[in-house]
Amino acid sequence: MTAESTVPPPTGQPRPLGRPPVSLLPPRGTAAGFRVPERRPPVRAVSRLPLLAADGTAAVLGGLALSGTQRHPLLLAVLVTTSLLLHFHRPARLPALLDELPAVGGRIVVAWLALGAFTAACAPQHTLSLRTLATGVLLQTAVCCTGRAAVHAYRRAELLHRPQAALVVGPAATAQRVAAAVLRHPRYGVRPVGVVTDEPDGSAGLPVLTTGEEVQRAVVQNGVREVLAVRASARTSQGPLLRALAESGCTVWEIDPDVPSSRSGDRLAGFPCHRLDLGTRRRGSAGKRVLDVVASGTLLLLVSPLLLVCAVVLRLTGGPGVVFRQERIGKDGRPFTLLKFRTHRPADEHESATRWSVADDRQMPWFCRFLRRTSLDELLQLWNVLRGDMSLVGPRPERPYFVAQFGQTYPGYAARHRVRVGVTGLSQVHGLRGDTSIEDRARFDNAYIDDWSLWQDVCILLRTAAALVRPTGS
Repeated sequence: MTAESTVPPPTGQPRPLGRPPVSLLPPRGTAAGFRVPERRPPVRAVSRLPLLAADGTAAVLGGLALSGTQRHPLLLAVLVTTSLLLHFHRPARLPALLDELPAVGGRIVVAWLALGAFTAACAPQHTLSLRTLATGVLLQTAVCCTGRAAVHAYRRAELLHRPQAALVVGPAATAQRVAAAVLRHPRYGVRPVGVVTDEPDGSAGLPVLTTGEEVQRAVVQNGVREVLAVRASARTSQGPLLRALAESGCTVWEIDPDVPSSRSGDRLAGFPCHRLDLGTRRRGSAGKRVLDVVASGTLLLLVSPLLLVCAVVLRLTGGPGVVFRQERIGKDGRPFTLLKFRTHRPADEHESATRWSVADDRQMPWFCRFLRRTSLDELLQLWNVLRGDMSLVGPRPERPYFVAQFGQTYPGYAARHRVRVGVTGLSQVHGLRGDTSIEDRARFDNAYIDDWSLWQDVCILLRTAAALVRPTGS
């Protein structure tokens, strides 16, 4: 929770004199300044239905191993259901049947043992013999492997004939080496069309893209849907670009060509790779919204008497105008009206939009100072949470003027707007409130988004509640 204005002026810069238009990305002319041409639907995930169909068909045909007296519809249903519940799906770029064989065979053995135990318990007269179990396992395994091999062969053919255009992001020489290796192995279904780097070295190879305009043109003209980020350093130095590409519908993979391949994980032309989740929609995001609605609604009911007392005291000590309304920037750069208890009266609208933090204003009435010191002036933002403008946990919202200013100065600042802004956040529980580093705030906020989990939200709320017991002011 913060003061009415939460950002200090950058050291050595004059106070703002006007109000430039809001820009959520750095200036054009750099790769980090890439602007998404349009929000495209993400690449569809590989469907599990063909493999489910193959596994289900194998279970039905494997049931032929049961003798006539044992081929009861109930037993077949148990076998098929157990096999599908133990469905094995390896979400790899290019799965290999022989790699899957141990897991597939083990799952089928478990399914038949479960069927044998069920039969012995419920129908002792039809107990399955060892020969029946062995025959069923072998038959189902053979059919299952045949079906899965057909599915994998079809998908490999699709990748070979319809490769996805890709950009390689990273140091020029290393990125060119990775691109050349991927081009030598077209069966992986990835076709690099350009290298994005900050410092081109003049080496031969794919076109080198160094500006946002060039990256945007390559994405549109080639229909780029895959991005290969070379080394972890690319994720750090080109973080805003990678997030923008992910938002445009691209799948981002991280590759480190200089480390030995691990025994597990995906491969691309022999390089170990793993998918980066840089989007805004995560598993559990519906749970986050449920937590916001339930918690904010409950808290509003519980603290309504306190809100009424604060409003009455403010009205008696400071006159009319109890509620403070101010435009802030929320998710995806959309403005909304933030609500707080009024603790300071700006001279005019311009001052309200551009003045720095007034937390140390000695002319503030005692009750207003009390509200700010205890963060009680922020309680009305629970209504913003209930409405959906904000979340309980997320990056703190700021005014359009400062969003534009700091979006130009700090490359990671714009990426904070991938999610709903919050009443509190990871930055706040790490002491980044009031006149503290904007760069540090952006780093902590982006770390929160990249590593988000519902449990992390709960922990931040608990730490915020503990901090309110020993308030230090904004």
